[in-house]
Amino acid sequence: MFQNSSFNQLPDVIKNLLIINALLFFASISLDSFGLNLDKLLALHQFQSKNFLPIQLITHFFMHANFTHLFWNMFALWMFGKVLENIWGSKRFLIYYFVTAIGAACLHLIVGQFEIIEIKNQLSQFESETVLTEGTEVYNNNQNYTNALMAKLNLLVNTPTVGASGAVFGILLAFGMLFPNTLLYVFFAIPIKAKYFVFFYGIIELYLGLSNNPNDNVAHFAHLGGMLFGYILLKYWQKNKNHFY
Repeated sequence: MFQNSSFNQLPDVIKNLLIINALLFFASISLDSFGLNLDKLLALHQFQSKNFLPIQLITHFFMHANFTHLFWNMFALWMFGKVLENIWGSKRFLIYYFVTAIGAACLHLIVGQFEIIEIKNQLSQFESETVLTEGTEVYNNNQNYTNALMAKLNLLVNTPTVGASGAVFGILLAFGMLFPNTLLYVFFAIPIKAKYFVFFYGIIELYLGLSNNPNDNVAHFAHLGGMLFGYILLKYWQKNKNHFY
């Protein structure tokens, strides 16, 4: 149990993450009014996209699609992350944050590659090469192909991914493992133990990811990736007796 005097409500890493995410969000809005789209540079793209840069594996989780996306991610980061940073210290929490965020991106990219390969197998070589060579420009001009499969392939390759949700899901998993019987209130009214909340949330994300709804623009496998890599890292720390609690 923490004493009020020693529990920091806004520890250093959490504070700086909130500031960086907020600054980039407002910078993105400001620069967009001048015709400069930061998503092309900092959001995560598939390897086949001409907009892909390796640094996007890191920069994308400091970017957000809109204010609601930013607010809920940052609220969850603060709500659950402050507890973990107070327990682990800033260095360990920062390592966990980056591992889960990058792990989430990797799983998202891998799943995307399987989907891309599946669609390419249904297209002719000419059609596939047309999308891969010209699709980025088509997408950047807010257009797409009339061929449904070519259009889907183009969206998979060139639609950018942003957000800290992968790391947030990793943080939620860690909170559930450290404090499994802590009551969380869904919609601020329905009590549920943290361990059950994390479990059911993971099942829902898996179901939504596998359902592959074309109108769903949420990166569910990125969320699962954050939880998966968080679990692996936590078990590694436990095995090496690195004071999980």
